[in-house]
This record gives sequence, structure tokens and C-alpha cells, in this order.
Amino acid sequence: MHLNPRIAALLSALNNPSLPGIDLSLERMWQLLAALGNPQEQLPPVIHIAGTNGKGSTLAYVRAIYAAAGYRVHAYTSPHLVRFNERILLSGQEIDDSTLLPLLEQVSAAAKDIPVTFFEATTAAALLAFEQHPADVVLLETGLGGRLDATNVVAAPMMSAITPIDYDHMEFLGDSLAAIAQEKAGIIKPSVPCAVGAQPAEAMAVIARIAQQHGAPLHLLTYVVGADGITVTAGADSWTLPLPALEGAHQCHNAALASLIVRRGTLPVNDAQMRDGVATAHWPARLQRLTYGPLVQAWGARGAVMLDGGHNPSAARALRAWIDTQHAPVTLLLGMMARKDAQAFLAPLMDVIRGLITVPIADNDCYTPQELLAFAGGRGVAVATLADAPAALLTSAEGTLLIAGSLFLAGEVLKNHG
Repeated sequence: MHLNPRIAALLSALNNPSLPGIDLSLERMWQLLAALGNPQEQLPPVIHIAGTNGKGSTLAYVRAIYAAAGYRVHAYTSPHLVRFNERILLSGQEIDDSTLLPLLEQVSAAAKDIPVTFFEATTAAALLAFEQHPADVVLLETGLGGRLDATNVVAAPMMSAITPIDYDHMEFLGDSLAAIAQEKAGIIKPSVPCAVGAQPAEAMAVIARIAQQHGAPLHLLTYVVGADGITVTAGADSWTLPLPALEGAHQCHNAALASLIVRRGTLPVNDAQMRDGVATAHWPARLQRLTYGPLVQAWGARGAVMLDGGHNPSAARALRAWIDTQHAPVTLLLGMMARKDAQAFLAPLMDVIRGLITVPIADNDCYTPQELLAFAGGRGVAVATLADAPAALLTSAEGTLLIAGSLFLAGEVLKNHG
């Protein structure tokens, strides 16, 4: 619930009960944008990012690089973790309530006779904000899929980008990597360059076919990580980056892909600015170390408390790779939405974690703690609420506490652990 009661009421009203929370289509979006004067046609250069994992982190690196180069950068991401305003960044700052309120009022009035989804309405509000406030570049992250995603309304972005594709949202996108890639690659536009992260062969074949159909140049990612940094190569072009501040080997991939996006874009950026951006980029709930709050207090001097929003098998494999580099044993505090494949998420992790504590996610359709324990073969402790977790933590031995399984759980944690 938003703290501003007028904004809270508008957001609640835009959560249309006549439509499911996710209903992939662009017809309603086109109607709504037409009623708003088609703001998507009056934007600065746009970079559109789709994929299964790493979209938000890649966007964060691109934003930090452009900011280091002195550009004004707008960005739209989802979901938010604590506060709706996080979704819309104007020149690098969360949209303030005084700016957001009239935008939501305008969208609400335009949507009076159009049964749009919440994501469609809020995407329209973001596009209005970007139209009304000057900037040098706009970064759009898809919400789900790509082809029918509400963000897929810019006819000719400066660049498209596709981060690694894996199994997720299969009830909407299909049950094969080829089907999922078909939806993600729907953001590829005629003649618009597309930067592509590391992909399974099945997904890459689909991306390459769609790019060829559209005459869209593909820029593929090649990079090597060394002790002191990352060397990225694209054709005859090569450049170096520092190791990112964000933890995990997967962040080297995200930083390298972001640098490729910038390198192939039309806004001039020099190597020093690119390195500064990679070194300073921040993105919450991606192996973020927490420093205060009840969970940190309960864990005490045992070790670090880390928070990650990863919730699918690919994210679990990335967490496994990170755990394998840690010298301290890891206890997992897990909560997951019921539509996720909890067993597939746990599979890479069960033999490398020392303990498991399962929790529900407040006000969400989630697995019960007991259901999560069943997926883990009964190994662990279930607690009734997140607020009850500190007591369960007191019996744990030294090591690292890793909180993971859901961005919604991450948001709940960040309310008290900022």
C-alpha cells in the first residue's frame, strides 16, 4: 500500500478486477496510449531489454554508465520492492509523489472505458512521465515476455537487448526454451541492433532467426574474467572493465552485456566512463549485504546476511556458483510464490546449504513453509511468519545467511532492513 492515500487509491483502482493480473496483449495498450496522445512516439532514444534473468542488473549497469558519462537517464523497471515509485526513475531519481499523482490521474481517466491491466496502466504512466520530462535516453525493462509485453510499443528503439533466457513464467510463455525465446525475441525491431547475452543453443537459434527476418544486426557477447577485471570482445573491438561491485560471477556477464549495449548505442561514452559505471552500479536484492534490522540482529556475529530476489532455476544455479566461492557455510532463508517451481529452485542448492528455514510471503499467493520443506525432503525448519524467523535463526551455527526465493520476499525484508 502506498503511503500517499490518493496514489494508493488510484493504484488500487487501476488493479482491474475484471482482468487477471497478467493478460498478455497489446490491443488494450494501443487503445490506452492513443487516448493519452501516444506518448511512446515522443521519447528520447530508447533501449529495450528483455530476458529471463539479469534484466534489472543489466539495466542498472547501463544506467550507471550513462550517468557516469553525464547523460540524463530515465528508466522503467518492475516489480518494485518496497515502494511503487521505484519503478519509474526520472534522471536517475525515483519519481516523486507530486509528479506521479497527476500521471496516474491522467491514465485513470483515459482508461475509464478500457479494461487495462495494472501493468499496462502503470507502463502508460511511465511513458507519459518520460514524454513530459526531458532526458537523453530511456531504458525500458519488459515485465514478462516481450512480444506482447506492455513495454513493446516503441517502434524504433536505439537498441534492443536480450539477457539469458531460461524456464520461467511457462504458463504464459510456453514450456520450451524455443517458445520462451520466441516471446522474448518479440522486442527485436526491423534494422534495430540487438545485443544478446549468453544463451542456450535452442534459444539462440530462435533469436538469430527472428533477427534475420527483421534485418536486425545481432551483437553477441564474448568476455573473459580475470583476477583484475573483465575483457569484452565484439568483432575486432575489445575493451576492459573492472570487476563489478555487485557480487556473483553472473554479474560479470551482466556488466559485460551492458557495456556491449552502450558500445553499440549511438550516445558517445568513453572507456573511463564505462569503467566508472560498472564499478559504481547498484541494484537492490541482488546478493545485497544487509547491515541492520531484526534478521541481522538475530544473526549477530555469525556472519554476513545476504539478500537475493532469485526465484527460478537459472537464478538458483547462479546462487550455487556464488556459494561455491564462499569459505563460510550458508543457511538459506526461503520464501517462494506458488506459481514458481520450488523443487527446481532448490535442486542446485540442497547439497551446498547447511540449513534451511522456510517462511511465507505476506499478502501473496505463496507456498506455505511446510510445502517448501516438503520440496526439500523435510530438511529444515518452517516458521509461521517472517517476523518469527529471528527466533529460528538463534539456533543456527556460524556462517552466512542467504535470504532468497522471491522479489516479493525481498521487498518484505527490505521494509525493515533497507
